[in-house]
Amino acid sequence: MNAPHQRLAPAAIRQILEEYYRPLPDGIELQVQDYMDLLSSWGQRMSLTTIREPEEVVRAHFGESIFAFSIGKLPEGRLADVGTGAGFPGLAIKLAIPEISMVLIEPNKKKCVFLHEVVRSLGLTDVSVASVPFQEAEIAGNSLGSVTTRALAVDRAFLEWSSVVLQPSGQILLWLGEGDCRRVAAFGGWNWDAPVLTPRSSRRYILRGNPAAA
Repeated sequence: MNAPHQRLAPAAIRQILEEYYRPLPDGIELQVQDYMDLLSSWGQRMSLTTIREPEEVVRAHFGESIFAFSIGKLPEGRLADVGTGAGFPGLAIKLAIPEISMVLIEPNKKKCVFLHEVVRSLGLTDVSVASVPFQEAEIAGNSLGSVTTRALAVDRAFLEWSSVVLQPSGQILLWLGEGDCRRVAAFGGWNWDAPVLTPRSSRRYILRGNPAAA
């Protein structure tokens, strides 16, 4: 069994997060602290993250998630986070932008139990969890403002699904390595921005795109 994790002070959490996104809502540092407690306790029974050092957890899971909205437009309408795993980037974005409506898509049912517990424990609203592959999620066409994924292997099938469920003005945000950014940007049907390196990283990028007009 893992030893209890070291807790970062709320002020230290907020200072780290402000390197990635501003303005932050009041109290986000306490919510992140509670989230990290849940990651630690549940992580003794199931695999949720391989990162153990508290500051790196804040940076890699929370900071890099919310950084996307420092470089692109703020989300308009509902957001779907595909293959969310332990809730990243989706729930980190929800903490930073509480008014957003969100669906977390994760086929691993054990991880979905964890996601429900995070939502309940942190008192989050307007968050649903779909424990199915993204192709089976009940999401209407042209109904989403944003699609995000950090862990999913991005392929043509995922991009085609995203182009169907996104509104014409919607956006896709992908957390990728440099090589995958080049590979994905070669797919047709999308207008891609230049990938942006996340702070304090030498290899993790965010790639943003919009469906090309038909």
